[in-house]
Amino acid sequence: MKINFNINQCKDVEIADVFAADYPDFCDAYVESATFNGVKLTDEQLDTLNDLDDTRAWVNENAFETLLD
Repeated sequence: MKINFNINQCKDVEIADVFAADYPDFCDAYVESATFNGVKLTDEQLDTLNDLDDTRAWVNENAFETLLD
């Protein structure tokens, strides 16, 4: 499925499966939910989004902050 947006255009992004033991790679972390233009992404769209290299990098960079909440 081709998507016409990327992780940087999404809002309300929630990252799941962030474990301190995985630091610094957070290999299990992924985008669990997000919105684009105010619309919640479907499971299929999230799967596609999570497969993008930019998303993997974004999740890896932002996962640690979820441990601080």
